Amino acid sequence: MTFPLEWARVVETARSIAAVQEPDGGIPWPEGHVDAWNHVECLMAMSVAGLTGPARRGYDWLARTQRADGSWPMKLVAGEAVEKGGESNHAAYVAVGVWHELLVTGDEAFAREMWPVVRAALDFVVGLQTTRGEIVWERAADGLAAPYALLTGCSSIYQGLRCGVLLGEHLGDPQPDWELAADQLGHVLTAHPEAFADKSRFSMDWYYPILGGALRGPAAHARLAEEWETFVEPGLGIRCVSDQPWVTGAESCELVLALDALGERERALKLFADMQHLRHEDGSYWTGWQFVNEKWFPHERSAYTAAAVVLAADALLGRTPGAGIFRDAGRYPTDRPTAACGCSHAHSR
Repeated sequence: MTFPLEWARVVETARSIAAVQEPDGGIPWPEGHVDAWNHVECLMAMSVAGLTGPARRGYDWLARTQRADGSWPMKLVAGEAVEKGGESNHAAYVAVGVWHELLVTGDEAFAREMWPVVRAALDFVVGLQTTRGEIVWERAADGLAAPYALLTGCSSIYQGLRCGVLLGEHLGDPQPDWELAADQLGHVLTAHPEAFADKSRFSMDWYYPILGGALRGPAAHARLAEEWETFVEPGLGIRCVSDQPWVTGAESCELVLALDALGERERALKLFADMQHLRHEDGSYWTGWQFVNEKWFPHERSAYTAAAVVLAADALLGRTPGAGIFRDAGRYPTDRPTAACGCSHAHSR
């Protein structure tokens, strides 16, 4: 199957992200708030398209808005925190972005400049890890850690920790504590579903252990097969949630990335082609489509959806040195239980 877009149209999509970037460098959701995770995803997409200036303004925004504990507020509007808790997966994704930027541009000076930001962010993340190995989803504004962890968030954190370890080694500042945290988290992600709150109606909980790199091999293929018919709408993309009749572009392209990471190129290309009905004439993408009412839902075009499209295109075409960042996240073993996780065979190790 041939690729459904010319590269110039992929660049046009990245430019639609730059078009909504705020003067301070933040990249907002359609309703106006900025969060660190989606912001980073947008920076990665702009870098793929060669929009280095806007991307670097976005990294400056991250450095300026990071708090003393290494986190970012959940939501910022016009530079002010409107939701003040700090999410672990938001902080961890900054490491993915900085490592990706180094891969794409080769800019060592940039990586060294951002290293203190990454180090503080991942130290914040590791500070939320439980004895068993999962990482709870937030630290509230009053300093209290959340009582539970999220599978999707932890899957993304796993990739963040792996990228942080690689970045530290590259810069001559290895972080063995992060590597240990990633080993523990990877095992919990693949062997302890009881560690996470039940969000199984969301498609992200289905494919994110693969996207983030914790799950590979036969178990990953079996996981996709188990819920494929639940979430995938042929010719349209994938549902956001199993019990609602709407498909979303970002989730569809993230599944493309997960399929690509497993070597399922033809299915990845087919899904990428299927979701192109969400493309707007200016290169941006509608967030979703309600296929019973046949209406855009929500009625918005989102930068984070455009970002997922660009990253999926790069993975499938291999246009940049960062194209394999999601494939490479799965290079590490996740069969390393400890006594703390409760696995019976861990006690004899």
